[in-house]
Amino acid sequence: MAKSSRRSFLAKAPAVAVAAAAATATPALAADKGNKADKNKPVKKVLWTDDKRPEKQALFSPAVSYGNLLFISGIGAHFEGDIKSHTAHVLDEIKKKLEAAGSSMEKVLKVNVYLNDLKDYPGMNEVFLGKFGPEPGVRTTIAAAGGIPGNSLVEIDCIAYI
Repeated sequence: MAKSSRRSFLAKAPAVAVAAAAATATPALAADKGNKADKNKPVKKVLWTDDKRPEKQALFSPAVSYGNLLFISGIGAHFEGDIKSHTAHVLDEIKKKLEAAGSSMEKVLKVNVYLNDLKDYPGMNEVFLGKFGPEPGVRTTIAAAGGIPGNSLVEIDCIAYI
């Protein structure tokens, strides 16, 4: 085996860089020509409620998939009730959306919980516990300044995989 030196290594570096650049450019060129690489590219898909696009321009999408990731918009509970009934309702709605898209509560990677008042944290946790399986995803919980739209006591959004 030939002895390598810093000088010989540095002399070869430009050629290695050119080869690496050519290798990474090839898949991009293949994708432009509509080859196989195009089929593996993730695609954004909006999942409308009841598979019906609204007649008017939507402010946001209820759920979006991108490749094997699924993003569920914030869901609140817009009825009279306490934090436990609101949390149970919201989690049931999230479960329905996940399952309709081919995912599940156990496949959730990230949850954001927005509370109207931080004093509801223990009650929300009581209902939340165990809903995402034995290995739940990560979670962030905040009390939203100014409250939750629609007088909901809690709003929850999530990211899952399909």
